[in-house]
Amino acid sequence: MTGPRSKPENDKDAKDAEKRRLEEALEEGLKETFPGSDSVSVTQPAPSKADDHTEHRD
Repeated sequence: MTGPRSKPENDKDAKDAEKRRLEEALEEGLKETFPGSDSVSVTQPAPSKADDHTEHRD
């Protein structure tokens, strides 16, 4: 019965690795842009209503 139990641990490991990767990317971005007036964001914000006229890439 180790098969079903190993999947959640692997999922947790994958989530932890992704979280570490994002944290490292954010830290690098902060170091590369310091000092700066605008902070770095790891994610892309959702388009606003004013962005309706632009093409969106997926």
